[in-house]
Amino acid sequence: MRSPLIDNLVEALRCMPGIGPKSAQRIAFHLLERNRNGARFLARSLNEAMDGVSNCKKCRDFTEEEICRICSSGKRDHSILCVVESPADVSAIEQSASYSGAYFVLMGKLSPIDGVGPGQIGLDLLEQRLQQEDVKEIILATNPTIEGEATAHYISEVAKKYSVKTTRIAHGVPLGGELEYVDGGTLAHAFIGRREYK
Repeated sequence: MRSPLIDNLVEALRCMPGIGPKSAQRIAFHLLERNRNGARFLARSLNEAMDGVSNCKKCRDFTEEEICRICSSGKRDHSILCVVESPADVSAIEQSASYSGAYFVLMGKLSPIDGVGPGQIGLDLLEQRLQQEDVKEIILATNPTIEGEATAHYISEVAKKYSVKTTRIAHGVPLGGELEYVDGGTLAHAFIGRREYK
């Protein structure tokens, strides 16, 4: 019979995405056998992050401040708002170094089947920003799923009420990809989102 402390550790590790019972057990034993200092650092970091990280009051991204660094930066173009589903999307866009506007993080997407409506993903707060700020363009960067497309459509309708230009990021063939390996849905998006070649 195994120790209750080990069982608790294994169960705690299972809360992470993609970690099943076997993986959780392997991680727990690795930490106990070979990396107790690393485990203590992980535990400290988790505690600090859970207590110290919240959502930006403007864009809803993760931050330790009331207003995040992007929203408070004078170097960003705050007339352009990129709407994304999660903080991970902000991170991915920032790593590309191809965008210098502001963000709005939905923390999800519309999904009436799951009981997720406009209020649950902060669309009331987005509408407040459109009312109160000089937003000229919204870039819809939701994922190309049924729910992501429905969310993008809903936001575009809200933006129309305030005469805000709405654009959608292109979806299609990845750079370096070969057409024969690209699925039909991705190819269809690529053709629909085509633009003039210069």
